[in-house]
Amino acid sequence: MATTTLQPIDPWDLAGRQHGVISHEQLRALGFSEAAIRHRLRTGRLFALRRGLYAVGRPEVSRRGHWMGATLVSGAGAALDGESGLALWDVRGNEGKEIEVAVPESARRNQTGIKLRRVRGLADQVIEIDGIPVLSLPPLFVQLAGRVKPGALEAAINEADKKDLIHVERLRREIEALRGRPGVAALRRTIDRATFRYTDSELERAMRPIFRAARLRAPETQELVNGCLVDFYWPDLNFVIETDGGRFHRTAFQQRNDRRRDQAHTLAGTAHLRFTHGQIRFERAYVKWAVTKKARDLRRSVGAL
Repeated sequence: MATTTLQPIDPWDLAGRQHGVISHEQLRALGFSEAAIRHRLRTGRLFALRRGLYAVGRPEVSRRGHWMGATLVSGAGAALDGESGLALWDVRGNEGKEIEVAVPESARRNQTGIKLRRVRGLADQVIEIDGIPVLSLPPLFVQLAGRVKPGALEAAINEADKKDLIHVERLRREIEALRGRPGVAALRRTIDRATFRYTDSELERAMRPIFRAARLRAPETQELVNGCLVDFYWPDLNFVIETDGGRFHRTAFQQRNDRRRDQAHTLAGTAHLRFTHGQIRFERAYVKWAVTKKARDLRRSVGAL
C-alpha cells in the first residue's frame, strides 16, 4: 500500500494567508527554535510588530494584517470585537482606534494595545471574514447600542441593511437570545422605531386624535389623488398625508416610487406630508405639531380660519 507523505506547512505561505503576519506560537509549533526566530529578525525576514507577533518579508502590514495579528496573539478562540469588528464588516469606520478583541471567558492573557473582552459562549458567535475571526453582527450591534447615540446606531444598521449583510426583522428576533446584555433594549427600540407597522385600521385609529388636534375633519381614505392611492386626503384643503411602514431601509425601488409620488403632488399643487409608522407611534408629538401647522397654514391660505 502506498504511503502519503505529509508536506510541512510553509510559514511564509501561512503568513500570506494571514495578511502578512504570523505569531510566535505558530512559528514555534512549526519547529522554529528561538535562535532561528532571532536570526530571521536580524536578517530582515521577520519584523516584530508587537509582543509575539511578526510581519513576514517587510515591516508594513495592512489594517487587516493588524486585525488578524491581534486575534492571533490573544489566544485560541479570539475574534475581532466591538468597533474593530464593525469596521471589518465595513458598516462603521474605526480609524486610529484601539483594536478590540473578544476572548473566551476562561482566557487569562493580556496584550498591550489590544482591548480584550471576555465573553461566555463566544464560539457560537464567531464567523470568519477574509480569514479573520470576527463576531457576527447581532452581538456587535448590541455592543454598539450601549455605546453610541441612536442616530449613529441606526446609521450602522442601515449600512449593513443596504449591503444585504442583515435582514433587520430577523436581527430583531436574533437579539432576543442576547437578552440581559447592555445595549439589547436600546437596539430593540431603534429597530422597532424604524420597522414598526400599523394595520390599516390601527393607523386610522392612531391618526384620529392627531387630526382632531389639528382641527381637521375626518379625511377621505384610500383615494386616488394625482394618480396615487393615498392614505388620507382633505379635498377642501387639497391636502394629502401619506405613510410608510414595515422596513428599516426602504429599497431603491420603494424610494424611487416615494419620490415620484411626492413630485406628483408638488407638481399638482397638492400640499402633502409623509410620515413613517414609527414616527406616528413613537414621535407622536412631532407628528401632531407638523400636521397642526400644515393644516393651519392651509386654512389661512384659503381663508378658512
